[in-house]
Amino acid sequence: MEKAEINELEVDLFLDAIFKRWGYDFRNYARASLNRRVAQRLSNTGLKRISEMIPLVLHDQDFFESFLTDMSVTVTEMFRDPWVFKKIRDTVIPKLRTYSRINIWHAGCATGAEVYSMAILLQEEDLLDRCQIYATDYNNKSLSSAKKGIFPINLMKAYTNNYIESGGKSSFSDYYRTGYDSACMVKALRDRITFANHNLMNDGVFAEMNLVMCRNVMIYFNRNLQNRSLKLFSESLVPRGFLVLGTQESLNYSDYNHEFESFEAKERIYRQLAHV
Repeated sequence: MEKAEINELEVDLFLDAIFKRWGYDFRNYARASLNRRVAQRLSNTGLKRISEMIPLVLHDQDFFESFLTDMSVTVTEMFRDPWVFKKIRDTVIPKLRTYSRINIWHAGCATGAEVYSMAILLQEEDLLDRCQIYATDYNNKSLSSAKKGIFPINLMKAYTNNYIESGGKSSFSDYYRTGYDSACMVKALRDRITFANHNLMNDGVFAEMNLVMCRNVMIYFNRNLQNRSLKLFSESLVPRGFLVLGTQESLNYSDYNHEFESFEAKERIYRQLAHV
């Protein structure tokens, strides 16, 4: 057996151990990205073989939590791709306005930057009071950070520029309070967001949603896990509900392409046709 084949076998055994011990199923992650992260964790431990990490992941929760952080997608920013938020404001919000109650799910929320962006947008459109935003991730460390709504103050300039480009109607500084080297989102925004642990690899439908945001998460999944996630989103949406993906993601070639129509193609905004 070649060295590369042995490495792949060791990765398979490592992932099986994680699934059986902790219930997290990374076996359907995009393999190239997964292998890089496993290799990085191996390098950090100072061990020589991937299989040597199996006892650690079985018996050392701190080690597992470190690996979980490695696998979590935490790269995000407020009003990321501002033209997408501008299009949501201009074309999706008028549709959502017709509902008396609005539920929004941010799947894979990471540290919460895009969730608070949505809350600000809804506030400016006078919809926040009738909205409930659910923000989920499998990484409890990220969720804890997101709940606090605290971001480095040195990021506020870039976030302000994004906010302006997204069609912001006020002053971005109205939405946070500064202290030392941090900016904390105001309580009125935090109160409308429910943070919860949810794992797209294993968990089920997350209530009845008018809008699901899952941006730049599925690029790390293989096709099987992408389809599983899309099934969850389809079953979670109310009829004619909206799904927003990352700009490098698409429903093309997925098993659920037939359940959605392209609402805004460039921004990867889709609208569900009907439940099957």
